[in-house]
Formats: sequence, structure tokens, C-alpha cells
Amino acid sequence: MKPLTEPEIRAAFVNCTKGEASRLNVPRDLAEQPWDDLDFLGWRDPQAPDRAYLAAVLDGRTVAVALRSSGAASWQARRSLCSLCVTTHTGGVSLLVAPRAGKAGKQGNSVGAYMCADLACSLYVRGKKEVGTKLHESLTLEEKIERTVANLAAFVAKVTA
Repeated sequence: MKPLTEPEIRAAFVNCTKGEASRLNVPRDLAEQPWDDLDFLGWRDPQAPDRAYLAAVLDGRTVAVALRSSGAASWQARRSLCSLCVTTHTGGVSLLVAPRAGKAGKQGNSVGAYMCADLACSLYVRGKKEVGTKLHESLTLEEKIERTVANLAAFVAKVTA
């Protein structure tokens, strides 16, 4: 992934106002991110743990999405599967919900998906970050990366539809 700047990220949000995008917390360590190993940049807001964000370059266009996590629930202690990277975690997957873009979002419509709670899908796929038990897959690394990007693109398409 190409490195993104703070202004690029703020301008790319599709499901919040320009004012909200200007006030949200963007990671301060953008220069230190492992850009070569990322398919998208995902982060949690350190001042509001229920808020998360992701930014990606899809079809040559930078797009960013604001997300909210559900409250902790008993199911989170069980093994769960991330819908983006298809990594299994015990307690490391959260339901993240994004308001839809445009009029639908203003009417309260949203899209949700189960994702790695730390949004480090790219690192899990590449084996740069480990989970407890890893399931065997016959896909190559390139195929796993393609699947993750396709799943992300499908989620973003639902947000912007």
C-alpha cells in the first residue's frame, strides 16, 4: 500500500461529515507504519475505544470509513472469524458497524461486519502478527491478500451503496 498522509486520510472519509473527519484522531505514527505490509490502514481511537477507522486505496482511489464497535459481549470469549482476512481469534474479533454514506446514513442505516478487533488483518495474513491457533489453508499468500482486499472492497461498497 502506498503511504497515506493525514490530509489524504481526512479527505477520504465517505461516511462522516468534513467536520467530523477533521476532529477524529488519525494515528500520529503514519511515517512508521509498515506500509509495504498493509492492504489497508486500520486503527482504534485511543480516546474513544468504541470508535475505529480504516483507510485504503481501492481502484486507485483513497477511501476511509468510520466504524463503531459493539459493546463487549459473552460471545467475544469464543473463537470467531474475521470477515475480511478470515483469521480466527479467541476474543479478538469485534462487530464493527459503519454508518452508510449519504442519505441512507443520515437516516440511520448502517453496515456491519465481524473484523479483527485491532484491524491488523494485513499483518495476520502475512504472518507478521500471530494468533493463538492458525488454521491451515491451501491458498498462497498472494491469494490470501487478494481475498482480504476483495472482502474489504465488498464491505466498502456496501457502505457507499
